[in-house]
Amino acid sequence: MTELTHPLATIPQDELVARAEADPLRPRFHFVSPAGWLNDPNGVSQWNGTYHLFYQYNPEGAFHHRIQWGHATSTDLVTWTDKPIALEPSEGPDAEGCWSGVLVNDGGTPTLVYSGRSEGKELPCVAVGSPDLLSWTKVPENPVIAAPPAGVDTTAYRDHCVWREGTKWRQLVGSGIRQRGGTAFLYESSDLRSWDYIGPLFIGDASQGDPADTDWTGTMWECVDLFRAGQGSLGSVTSDGSPDVLVFSAWDDGDTRHPLYWTGRYAGDAFEPAALHRLDYGGRFFYAPQSFQDEAGRRVMFGWMQEGRSDAAMVEAGWSGVMSLPRLVTMADDGTLRFAPVPEINKLRREHTRLPGQVLTGALVPLDIGVSGNQLDLELDLQLAPGALLRLGVLGSTGGSNSDNPTEETVIELRRATDGTGHGALHVDRTRSSLDPTVDVEDKSGPVPMPEGRVHLRVILDRSAVEIFANGIPLTARAYPTLGGERVSLAAEGTVQMLSLDAWTMAEIHEGTRTLFP
Repeated sequence: MTELTHPLATIPQDELVARAEADPLRPRFHFVSPAGWLNDPNGVSQWNGTYHLFYQYNPEGAFHHRIQWGHATSTDLVTWTDKPIALEPSEGPDAEGCWSGVLVNDGGTPTLVYSGRSEGKELPCVAVGSPDLLSWTKVPENPVIAAPPAGVDTTAYRDHCVWREGTKWRQLVGSGIRQRGGTAFLYESSDLRSWDYIGPLFIGDASQGDPADTDWTGTMWECVDLFRAGQGSLGSVTSDGSPDVLVFSAWDDGDTRHPLYWTGRYAGDAFEPAALHRLDYGGRFFYAPQSFQDEAGRRVMFGWMQEGRSDAAMVEAGWSGVMSLPRLVTMADDGTLRFAPVPEINKLRREHTRLPGQVLTGALVPLDIGVSGNQLDLELDLQLAPGALLRLGVLGSTGGSNSDNPTEETVIELRRATDGTGHGALHVDRTRSSLDPTVDVEDKSGPVPMPEGRVHLRVILDRSAVEIFANGIPLTARAYPTLGGERVSLAAEGTVQMLSLDAWTMAEIHEGTRTLFP
């Protein structure tokens, strides 16, 4: 058992799990750690048919401290089995934490490349695994890179993307160059142990844009992820015109901002950017994403759904952090990315309600559609007239017996532009999501293509976790209703044709009590 040594670690470990499992706001079909703290997805992969999800984990409590690698496996990306801790700090270069990294196949040997933290800094380390990926041995060469590039004033230096290219391994380490912007440093190796520095793959410009902008690139890039969007592998000649994609999470002096991605072309030792895009309109609520290609050739991505409530509330609840549902990443005709929950998630669907098509008009008078719950999967096919607004209220409550209580509701809005073009916007209003005045209620929004006004909207609700997809554009959010939050309603301004609405209740994925140390 790990000793409780941190000042915040005042809850006994047996009580920690009980508190977490009793919290009505804790998601039931998203992956969460047994209790304590969860952040970045790590080492996401499929190995001999089994999916592996490693993650940043602190079993001492719901706060970031002495980070270890939790581990869970699945055969279907839906239900997960807890496995023993994969990595934990030890004397040497990871004495203060085993931070984010990846899993690669080194000639049949599972190998983790991760950031070890010691003396307040992070450096690349390596561990090799048993054939079942359940036990790991750190290599004696750690850290395998002794320091950031010489002569460069870095803002931070951590997190890894590693791939095989020809006869060599290549690695990106997320970083930033002071007074310039975020970057990813490129290295090369023949054995994953001895690395030659090549140079920055690409350097962002932090002076561009306002730091408050939702597409500001930050002073450091965390969790870089480089992949080919279409067919072919990195460094190969593409025949279908598909771009290479450089994903990163914009960071600034300890502030986790938002995930972004560049499309462009990786060739030789550099990345030539073509365009910058927002990856998820929820900003920090879908942070540090990591992806992999599974055995069926699909690109699958996970992200960390950060909390939107206070540190004290997290510690009291006994848990913090949610893993997003795994998402399929595909490429749209315009070369940008689209996202959707993997279809396997449909296995969790239970009670089904289907509404026939109808036309919604009026001045935003809510329509009770006969659907309720806080574990739901909603799918709507819509057609909006120019200037029309659809308002979907979820996680709502009328305030119970006390009529003086204001109604709680999280409102998802779709609006089509008035000019009759295929432009529109997605917006989430959380100003009335919770009676708790300490929770995050910042607006989240962004543009959505609406060809001829058509929108496929999918909304997945799991207690405090909200994942929204509008024509494949994601917006991830957190909401903390205090009154139960099961009411669902629809309203329109202008003319909205609801072509179909399907709703399912969703089953839970964990049975029985989990343990902090499986």
